[in-house]
Amino acid sequence: MTGQADIARTGSAPAGEGDVAVRVRGLVNRFGSKTVHEGLDLDLRKGEILGVIGGSGTGKSVLLRSIVGLHTPNAGEIEVFGQTLNTLSRAERVKVERRWGVMFQDGALFSTMTVRENVMAPMVEHTRIPEALMRELADLKIRLAGLELEAAPKRPADLSGGMRKRAALARALSLDPELLFLDEPTAGLDPIGAAKFDELVRSLSQSLGLTIFLVTHDLDTLAATCDRVAVLSDGKVLAIGPLDEVRKNPNPWIQEYFSGPRGRAAVR
Repeated sequence: MTGQADIARTGSAPAGEGDVAVRVRGLVNRFGSKTVHEGLDLDLRKGEILGVIGGSGTGKSVLLRSIVGLHTPNAGEIEVFGQTLNTLSRAERVKVERRWGVMFQDGALFSTMTVRENVMAPMVEHTRIPEALMRELADLKIRLAGLELEAAPKRPADLSGGMRKRAALARALSLDPELLFLDEPTAGLDPIGAAKFDELVRSLSQSLGLTIFLVTHDLDTLAATCDRVAVLSDGKVLAIGPLDEVRKNPNPWIQEYFSGPRGRAAVR
């Protein structure tokens, strides 16, 4: 198969206007006297998995939250699917938001709801389809996320950490999004569970044609799933490109990140 997705995956050509799912320009985020982003620019290409890495405090999650509207930047422009978000009416913005799904680091599942009810929650909020159909669709998403249906009537407290991650992913897939935001999806998982989750993300990306913005610190996840890697440092994107390209960057932090034993093992 050829086309825009192939260009995005190889990183061999610059993205044109129609190839970009998310465009960030001149992003500024400050918290008191601390500046996290200062004129940050970033493009997320359609059809790719972009891994976002950086040291502690470089604003990886803040960037994600800025894009999805959970944090208001001090300055800058964010476009999603060609629409500048801060110029949209509430109704127009909701239409755009329905085209993405978000999986937060801690899952952020509703503790009093079952897994099925958690996955149905976006459908209840944004659609008017019959409840019976919602249940069927929720069960489909649960299975897509790699859970057995025995998990559907359980509450988050009754699940293992890995199962909660998958339940959160199922909810992020609830409305058949084109764009998926994943914040540290393998944090806290054992190596086997993390590897299986990486395989799942890659499989879903390919089978559903998803564009994925993935915040991570996991070197194995970068190597197993990501088409490109963006490194945040000093308020900007320090480097961006395919993993093999980025790891050759002479910047001391990048070299330290990729040259340790875990880094060498992950990129082999």
